Amino acid sequence: MTLKVGCVLLLAIAGVAGCGSGEPLHVTTLQLGKSLNADKTVGAFTTRFAPGDTVYVSVVTAGAGSGTIGVRWSYYGHVVDEPKRKVSYQDIAATEFHLKTAVALPPGDYTVEAFLDSKSAGTRPFKVAKPD
Repeated sequence: MTLKVGCVLLLAIAGVAGCGSGEPLHVTTLQLGKSLNADKTVGAFTTRFAPGDTVYVSVVTAGAGSGTIGVRWSYYGHVVDEPKRKVSYQDIAATEFHLKTAVALPPGDYTVEAFLDSKSAGTRPFKVAKPD
């Protein structure tokens, strides 16, 4: 009987130890830039882009869980695109989205807003301008 109790206790401890941080999945930051690292984080941060640039945003999360991460790209308040991805992470991770059009992006003021399960997780403004 004590062997069974010992095995159950050992399995319970192993299960708790394998649960990670115990925090639910949540957004920690939004990274905006012109390039990506191999882990899908932004390589060089910026909020100024040329019309021909690809604009990258990485939604960095921590914790364990599943959900839907999405972004809303807006130009002067008008929605340009709203991509979404279902994710399942156990620790710190980055989910990448990018804005690139077949023609150059029009100069002006833009924003990107990130969502986790339809709840806003932050906004980053950025500008597209012709190079000096």
